[in-house]
Amino acid sequence: MLISLNWIKDFVELPDISPKELGSKFTLATAEVEDVIVKGEFLNKVLVAEVISMRPHPDSDKLNLVTINYGAPAHKEIVCGAQNVAVGLMVPYAQNGTTLPNGMTLEPKKIRGVLSEGMLCSEVELGVATESAGLMILKPGSKPGTRMAEYLKADSDILLDVDNKSLTHRPDLWGYLGLAREFAANHKKPLKNPFTPEWEKKVEANFNKAMSPIKVEVNQDSSCLAYYGLSLDIPKMGETPAKIKNRLEAVGLRSINLIVDISNYVMIELGMPNHIFDRSKIHGGKVSIHRAGSEMKFQTLDEQNRDLIPSDTVIFDADRPLVLAGLMGGLDSGVTPDTTKLFLEVANWEAPEVRKTSVRLGLRTDSSQRYEKTLDSNMCYRTLLRLVEMITELCPGTTVVGMPEKFVREDKLSKALTLTISHSQIVSSLGMEISKETVRDIFERLDFKVDEKNDTYDVTVPSYRTTKDISVKADLIEEIGRMIGYDNITSVSPNLPVKPIRLSETKKFHRKIQDFLVMQGKSLQVMTYPLVGKELLEKAMWPEMNEKLVLVNALSVEQDRMRPSIIPSAIEMAAHNQKHFDSFSFFEVGRSYLDFGKERSQLVIGMYSKEGSRFVELANVVEKLLATLNVNYVFAPKNEKFQNTVLPTWNGTHPHEYQNIQIQGKFHGVINTVHPLVLKNFKMKGNLTLAVIDITDLESKEVKDKTKYLPLSKFPSSSSDFTVVMNKDLPAAAVITALSSLKQKEIKSKSIVDIFVMNETQKAVSIRAVFEDSEKTLAAETIKDLEQKIVQVLEKAGFPLRS
Repeated sequence: MLISLNWIKDFVELPDISPKELGSKFTLATAEVEDVIVKGEFLNKVLVAEVISMRPHPDSDKLNLVTINYGAPAHKEIVCGAQNVAVGLMVPYAQNGTTLPNGMTLEPKKIRGVLSEGMLCSEVELGVATESAGLMILKPGSKPGTRMAEYLKADSDILLDVDNKSLTHRPDLWGYLGLAREFAANHKKPLKNPFTPEWEKKVEANFNKAMSPIKVEVNQDSSCLAYYGLSLDIPKMGETPAKIKNRLEAVGLRSINLIVDISNYVMIELGMPNHIFDRSKIHGGKVSIHRAGSEMKFQTLDEQNRDLIPSDTVIFDADRPLVLAGLMGGLDSGVTPDTTKLFLEVANWEAPEVRKTSVRLGLRTDSSQRYEKTLDSNMCYRTLLRLVEMITELCPGTTVVGMPEKFVREDKLSKALTLTISHSQIVSSLGMEISKETVRDIFERLDFKVDEKNDTYDVTVPSYRTTKDISVKADLIEEIGRMIGYDNITSVSPNLPVKPIRLSETKKFHRKIQDFLVMQGKSLQVMTYPLVGKELLEKAMWPEMNEKLVLVNALSVEQDRMRPSIIPSAIEMAAHNQKHFDSFSFFEVGRSYLDFGKERSQLVIGMYSKEGSRFVELANVVEKLLATLNVNYVFAPKNEKFQNTVLPTWNGTHPHEYQNIQIQGKFHGVINTVHPLVLKNFKMKGNLTLAVIDITDLESKEVKDKTKYLPLSKFPSSSSDFTVVMNKDLPAAAVITALSSLKQKEIKSKSIVDIFVMNETQKAVSIRAVFEDSEKTLAAETIKDLEQKIVQVLEKAGFPLRS
């Protein structure tokens, strides 16, 4: 958006500071100014000149040497290539040193060997038109030497180029009255608002009580929030004054004719779009606002055919569409230079509806830009009166025909809002001391009414700020902050009491798992998404697709349901990493979702190797982890009679490397090597072993034993290895289970160290027993006796030593 400071000065006296400072203040307090543009200043260096003679260029067939009188005692000779140059014409002459709108700075220059001092200009070169056929021809009799700024009545102007995105929340700033109010507040200047109740009565004096020749009908189902219509008759349409033309062109709007220019001028000035019909083109003496109702073609003012859909709000006369509501009028409804019968329309529309239609049609107009911001319907009547004022002033003899037609949705009318806020809230939120006088002054500068009571303020916000901008107390604090200047608020550290963070029991439990597995388990923690896709579950050969927990509006098919287990996610993660590492260990504490309300916490530990199996290594890590967590557990063989809570009947387990973990009498965990067929689905080579433990019940404080601290033994320990032969189908942990019946305090630990498949029916399992006495060094005889007892228990359980 371009803001003309000349226009702003109609409403507020700006401070005597540089344009750059004005832009900087506006940026800090209101919205970002991207550029400060000086417009029209060069016209003071462009003069009216009379062509007094001309002759052909001696070295060019297309150039002429033109002698001009530009008001100075001496004449000048200019090299000119325009075809319409002729003796006696009055033309614009740009002197050397002039910088034209295209960025070119004129300097003395030889053209084909002849010195040219300056340039004769066209409308395009002066920036007053987008196209021209040659030199700009001025009125005969114009005085040579007159500055073109004076001739065109175009004063130089300063334009602030404001980023539209920073104004989307401020509908009131899409008109110059609102912008001037903001400048007045920023610089502590009074606002000169001419639109007073007395002004309204003065304009209303033009009305008469006759019937309106155009009746307005509004369907409640339409997107119309307010509609005002009024008929006028003008004797003839005159020329648009230069002041209006220049202001419109300064903000990027071209002059069309007087009535259209007035319509655009009022929209820019007050921020409320409007439309002016040629009343003679309205059939049936009425306009009707309702939904299109069916698909139809509609030709807009830009001569484009638009495809309307049934839900679009359209303004009809008795038998055809006239205006696409909130966007653009129809080609058959617009005024022409011959129009004398007018119908003024000022309306407000539902912002989302205008935006939706605009996006669908790819049609963005000055009107739709403003309607999208949620305008205040209370501005409609003022806009109508301003149109009447300007038309009656610029078209002498204009008569108002009848009274205005009016429709307003009272249930959706923006109203003033009163918020109560304490002084201490403002001080606390801004983090700085601020006097009550300053707070009151800021609110009043912003046109807010303030009723101060002790430490509180009852602040009444006008309707034009409540449409989408101010709604809660925090918005009032923001207004105070930006008026003070955020750069004036000293940055300080928060003065808050420092309290240590107390971890919940669940977090403490998770932290203990993490610390152990990172420090002693040499594993890296991973995090995977709790959402998975059906394809992943099928690749993992998982028996449950979790169809009950499929998302209605999933972002992708790869994440369309809650995962029934953490295992498929772990396999997918391992498959990704095996491309980069020959061996690695990882773990995750995550959640699985079995059904509605059945959310479980699971710990998965994974070990991958491209070489041999790491089943035994993982089992030892799990043993140490559970011991560290003080969890009573038992390793148990696979048993079809008992359901494992973390692993249903899954064909993805290795037939031999499988071990249940029994906790609190239930199978709450499993250690297993993933079946080669599953690994093949994920294009994995090597071996992947996973341990999965349901820790939901272990997270609660009640089920965890108190930690027991024992002193380190002063005496050395001793260890012995035993290799037994067992059935290939039995789990190796059955050996450890058999030894659990041997109650000897000197046996401190038992663990599997190796598994070797001997033949099709048998395998050898090596275990290690550690002996230690906390009161003395064990004698050789004692150790030998303990070894004998272990051998006896193993043989009795059916696990003879390997010969």
